[in-house]
Amino acid sequence: MKTDDFIDMLAAGVTPVERGVPARRLAGALAVAAVGPVLLMTIVFGVRPDLSAVMRTPLFWAKLAFPVCVATGAIMAAVRLARPGAAVGASRLVVGVGIAAVWIAGLYAVATAASGDRLALVLCQTWRVCPFNIILLSVPGFAAMFAAIRGLAPTQLRAAGAATGLAASAIATIAYCFHCPEMSPAFWSVWYLLGMALPAALGALVAPVLLRW
Repeated sequence: MKTDDFIDMLAAGVTPVERGVPARRLAGALAVAAVGPVLLMTIVFGVRPDLSAVMRTPLFWAKLAFPVCVATGAIMAAVRLARPGAAVGASRLVVGVGIAAVWIAGLYAVATAASGDRLALVLCQTWRVCPFNIILLSVPGFAAMFAAIRGLAPTQLRAAGAATGLAASAIATIAYCFHCPEMSPAFWSVWYLLGMALPAALGALVAPVLLRW
């Protein structure tokens, strides 16, 4: 077979891809990742009863800023890694800033507390369930985002899986903030971060299977 004939055979039946499909796919997945955790949090855990009062405090917005920062960076990374051969770019810095800020705040809170109160600032009342609650809330976004990114032909599968898992769990943590009663940065720096890190690790683990195309 001649080269020109071979090329014609490969090109037969090829139709142009509609513009905007990747953006719509990702937007739909992010919508599920945002709405799903809110619904689950409301149904399973419920909104904290003093939310209206606590939302008037700067500490609540600092608490919310941590997962917002991580989610922003993780979404940036997941969107980039969904494209063949793309690099993570500045998204690592965005995630790192959020984590560094909460660690600094947590260390300051522990360092300035009385020695007998330090462990309580880290554990608070819900340390046993907090990471698992975040994991539960991340399930809808995890599934939706993996399905969307698989269709966009990623090539760095483990990195894309980790970014996707982190994005889903960070968005879930934003929703969880409206239920969680804990207001210690030392608590968030350990247990919120663990709840976000476990889906990220799971995403990296299963990515070679779930993101293969």
